[in-house]
Amino acid sequence: MTLRLHNTLTRDKVDFKPIDDKNVRMYVCGPTVYDFAHIGNARPVVVFDVLYRLLKRFYPAPDHKVTYVRNITDVDDKINARAQESGRAIEDITKETAAQFHADMAALGALPLPRKYEPRATDHIPEMIAMIETLIEKGFAYEAEGHVLFSVPAMDDYGQLSRRDRDELIAGARVEVAPYKKDAADFVLWKPSPIADGLPGWDSPWGRGRPGWHIECSAMSAKILGPTFDIHGGGQDLIFPHHENEIAQSRCAHGTDVMASVWMHNGYLMAEGEKMSKSLGNFYTVHDLLQEFPGEAIRLTLLKTHYRQPLDFTKDGIREAKAELDGFYGALRGVPVTDGNDAPAALMDALCDDLNTPLAISQLHSLAAVANKADSAAKPAAAAALKSAASVLGLLQQDPEEWFKWQPPAKAGGLSDAEIDALIAERVAARQAKDFARADEIRGILTAEGIAVEDSAEGATWRRI
Repeated sequence: MTLRLHNTLTRDKVDFKPIDDKNVRMYVCGPTVYDFAHIGNARPVVVFDVLYRLLKRFYPAPDHKVTYVRNITDVDDKINARAQESGRAIEDITKETAAQFHADMAALGALPLPRKYEPRATDHIPEMIAMIETLIEKGFAYEAEGHVLFSVPAMDDYGQLSRRDRDELIAGARVEVAPYKKDAADFVLWKPSPIADGLPGWDSPWGRGRPGWHIECSAMSAKILGPTFDIHGGGQDLIFPHHENEIAQSRCAHGTDVMASVWMHNGYLMAEGEKMSKSLGNFYTVHDLLQEFPGEAIRLTLLKTHYRQPLDFTKDGIREAKAELDGFYGALRGVPVTDGNDAPAALMDALCDDLNTPLAISQLHSLAAVANKADSAAKPAAAAALKSAASVLGLLQQDPEEWFKWQPPAKAGGLSDAEIDALIAERVAARQAKDFARADEIRGILTAEGIAVEDSAEGATWRRI
């Protein structure tokens, strides 16, 4: 079984061959922590979490290691602006927002990363300064009026990732027109941060300042993964200028032919058929969505579209995903299931074909159908196959009873689980006593509370609607 991934750099699907299969290395651009993560921020987290899970199956411990790094940008002009408008300290904003990001992504089923593999930009300023000094020494950067800029014309093959011509490069970068630039396409590596402006800053050979956005990822990835590594991922919006400039800085500083062997980018996200915008009322943060829907339903919604395709994210889509998960969990309900690591070949084949998650999800439906039709002797094995297959996608990780008893935090305050259990026990007793009027009355009470009661030969179960 061969893992094939679409490489944005070469524009084709390639067989994945790690530089060192004892340590497979992947870097994904993480959040800028100044506000709640929106659903567009969540898409790459979920996509590359699936890839991380898949890689760990291909290169299992203890003989192999998969090092997944996702940074946190905690020095940025957006953060500075939020601090100034709110009157709060930058450190307070970034710490609080990073903690909320972790909570929201955990709710979506993303595996946590060790602290050392989730580097903060502010922890790596010395490495950024050192890389900039190297670029200056090699003739790829220059100082001008307290700024340090990368000289785009100094790199002969700049632009290979985005494949834009010079006019597109300049227009697409939306670069600041500044008299100190030698070329309009040159971009900032370091910029001044006067104390009087109240901006964060660090001492450097060019005066007190702060790094440009692009140099942060180049320095952090090199520090943890080395000058070259296997996979670099992120959203399609990062291809230019961010990833293009990362490549330029890293290759020129280290003298390498590549920065990453494979570049992967997830597609754009729309919301309710239009570009996501607060003014249109379709701007969804993960935090707000979790007040209405379980995180696993949001995750499934993101995976039902192939990662490279544009995704129209809708609340109706989440409701549809929730219903699908109800079906999957229903196939597991009441069945003793042991966790296993074996996933069906058809599902693995789908994921090995450039993370074809829609096809993989169709395999879950097939497995659920088998589990539902299985007799009592075959049912545990069929349910185990479903659960094992789903685990590669980060799905069906909960106890079925917990899944069906979930209720939106925004609607909390109704009947407790204990009160529901008591009413169902009373209803069972009423039916046994042939007091069908009381049994129907109790069902009506539960229905009004959004509780569906399901009777079977094994007894009555319930779930929140």
